[in-house]
Amino acid sequence: MSLRVFILAGEPSGDRLGAALMRGLKELAPGVTFEGIGGAMMTGEGLSSRFPMEELSVMGIAEILPKYFDLKRRIQETADAVLAMKPDVMITIDSPDFSLRVAKLVKAGSDIRTVHYVAPSVWAWRPGRAVKMAQVIDHVLALLPFEPPYMEAAGMDCDFVGHPVVAEPQATAAEIAAFRSAFELGVAPVLLALPGSRRSEVGRLADVFGAALRSFHQRHPEVRIVVPAAAHVAPLVREKLSDWPRGCVVLDPKDFAPEVFAAHKRAAFAAADLALAASGTVSLELAAAQTPMVIAYRFNWLTWQIMKRMALIDTVTLVNLVSETRVVPECLGPDCTPEQIAARLEDVLAQPDAQGAAMAVTMERIGMGGVAPGLRAARAVLERLPAA
Repeated sequence: MSLRVFILAGEPSGDRLGAALMRGLKELAPGVTFEGIGGAMMTGEGLSSRFPMEELSVMGIAEILPKYFDLKRRIQETADAVLAMKPDVMITIDSPDFSLRVAKLVKAGSDIRTVHYVAPSVWAWRPGRAVKMAQVIDHVLALLPFEPPYMEAAGMDCDFVGHPVVAEPQATAAEIAAFRSAFELGVAPVLLALPGSRRSEVGRLADVFGAALRSFHQRHPEVRIVVPAAAHVAPLVREKLSDWPRGCVVLDPKDFAPEVFAAHKRAAFAAADLALAASGTVSLELAAAQTPMVIAYRFNWLTWQIMKRMALIDTVTLVNLVSETRVVPECLGPDCTPEQIAARLEDVLAQPDAQGAAMAVTMERIGMGGVAPGLRAARAVLERLPAA
């Protein structure tokens, strides 16, 4: 009998993880069948999503509250679907506010094995989450090498499977040349601006990014600003650019065939001389391209007040954490101002090689050069399944 998997993701990064894991499972367990929730990448691997994944793409304590009742309904609906399917394993991917509530209901009504992909950042804040999570999760797939001991101490199986960024292709010289030509960049220095992949992030960050970049651009008018945008936030990004320096290049997925957009995006990362980015996984994408960066993030006031009181670390940037350095400058919370951001961009521009060693160490530690993370994750899931 073929393996039956219920798999769910709640945001684009989880969709990418889920698709790679599905490919790995199909390679190692031919005939595997899937049900669940996912985005375009997971549906491309054969999943028929029970409802649009975008309904779950919320972040932050205050942001979730207005959608509480809709999320609660979807949680129950999803748990009911898992119990009806009776899969060999349920795999939840990130989105803990949704995923772990589904897992709780599933465990209350069955002995279905539960796997959670992406360890909670208990090393950063709220360490008690791991113990609570262990009540409903059997096995964790970790993206970062220092995470398994935290999960195992709480009573869960845990495997470090590598970060998906290490499996992403890097731009070729021909792709970089084609990108520069397509957008008439010539040999101009490039600054990559990445104000987030969620509407809430873009809404909070675009104006402060724009003001910082106007200040920076006045001193460096030769710099061209490139803004890769996720499809669902591209219209908002374009709207916000009216107050940014003139001549910004927006990479919008709807303007290109998917493979052309992907080539342009990776070329933009490789061509950039520096980047201004929202906090998140994007710092690893920049590290893979060896692009020096400044990280900035403005939280909802309530979220920031809670987080700063509970934080266990002094940096949120993964490059800093994994490399055990603090070379990537951050402008967070009240420090996320145009003046602070512009000053940090000047610092990075003055020392463009200062982050190089930390970025290289980071990539090695998260699995660069090893087995693809999706395949490692699939193998870890299969190896820990109970014998039939």
